Amino acid sequence: MQEANTNRPSGMFGFTVVWLGQIVSVLASSMSQFALTIWMFEQTQSATALGLMQVFFITPFLLISPIAGVMVDRHNRKLMMMVSDLAAGFATVLILIFQWMGILEFWHMYVASVIYGLGMSFQWPAYSAAISTMVPKEQYGRANGMMSLIEAGPGVLAPMLAGALLPFIGLTGILAIDVATFILAVGALMMVHIPQPVRTEEGAQGEGSMLKEAAYGFKYIFARPSLLGLQLIFFAGNLFSGIMFTLVAPMVLSRSDNNSLMLGSVQTAGAIAGVVGGVIMSAWGGFKRRVHGVLAGWAISGVGAAVLGLAGGLPIWISGMVILSVIGALINTSNQSIWQAKVAPDVQGRVFSARRLIAWLAQPIAPIIAGTLADYLIEPQMRTTTSLSQMFGGLVGTGPGAGMGLIIFFSGLACVLVGLLGYFVPAIHNAETLLPDHDELKKAEPIPA
Repeated sequence: MQEANTNRPSGMFGFTVVWLGQIVSVLASSMSQFALTIWMFEQTQSATALGLMQVFFITPFLLISPIAGVMVDRHNRKLMMMVSDLAAGFATVLILIFQWMGILEFWHMYVASVIYGLGMSFQWPAYSAAISTMVPKEQYGRANGMMSLIEAGPGVLAPMLAGALLPFIGLTGILAIDVATFILAVGALMMVHIPQPVRTEEGAQGEGSMLKEAAYGFKYIFARPSLLGLQLIFFAGNLFSGIMFTLVAPMVLSRSDNNSLMLGSVQTAGAIAGVVGGVIMSAWGGFKRRVHGVLAGWAISGVGAAVLGLAGGLPIWISGMVILSVIGALINTSNQSIWQAKVAPDVQGRVFSARRLIAWLAQPIAPIIAGTLADYLIEPQMRTTTSLSQMFGGLVGTGPGAGMGLIIFFSGLACVLVGLLGYFVPAIHNAETLLPDHDELKKAEPIPA
């Protein structure tokens, strides 16, 4: 049955209460991640050991995502929103206990990463679907802009706060703060009213076994050319931007004689720009036709990526990174708002999980392409006098890092083309008019909690 107490905070105010709990919790989690990264490297002195943490996180995340989407649609949205917080909190408590007892070992971090990945597979579909029932569709842009701040904001403050606190309270103190904020985040969720979605004909069509419902998310997308087209725009954009992001750090370090301060300056500028973009979207909400935010956004971000690859040093790198990061909020917020408006709320868990899985397929591909091109083809060509270096040397320079700069430049141009291509495909460009909003579809009874 549905929650009976509707006197609890709801609507945009209720969402803001949840958002405040989440942003504090994510900030503390980012501080823990920063501190644990330092601890992990001190213990292992291995970049591979650090990289394996991401492997242990992303593998269970991807494997369980379709099932998590089904669970989000089948069960109480508030409970599903708590799952990610409870799983992450449980993993952090384990690490805190082991650290306090003095028995923490590096492999414990891999176990914690698996638990964290399983929990996080619920977070994005649950929160995305909850926004659709908590706030009116006119506020989707602002709500998603606020969610983008949760992703960008901690990247600015967490390293500074963790670095300042570590000498005084140590790793144990940082982890204790993290656990306390998980309690705060769950408490904020318990305070608010999160309506269950009404059952729709689309939801009824997708009912069945767990596997059938998991597959329904993919079936739903592939049956709608506009949604599939938007998703292919993101797959292609993520592929080229993934190649670009893979090479940013080694390019900057190669061109600056391993100057970590310069790399940190570029990354910090990007994090601050991401926060600014999130603030702008929270206040503005985006274009009335949100597809312009997606397509024009990809094109403009591609310009930023192309600038990032040019010769010119720190001012050029920061300029490119700022353009990229500011526009990122526009792209993601606009796209998210389209999907929330068009997809029936009672199937959003499944559809959004399938959508993210498709988009993230580019993640393991991009680093392989980037590394192969840089190490074995383009970088060697740009370090000596060749036809390639003579053709593009005036644009990206020559010597160490120039080949990676050239790959970044062309990856940026590819993102520009991806965005512009969407304007020539009616199913994508006219997605908002071709697809009806979910509140225009036939509804039935509310889904039981």
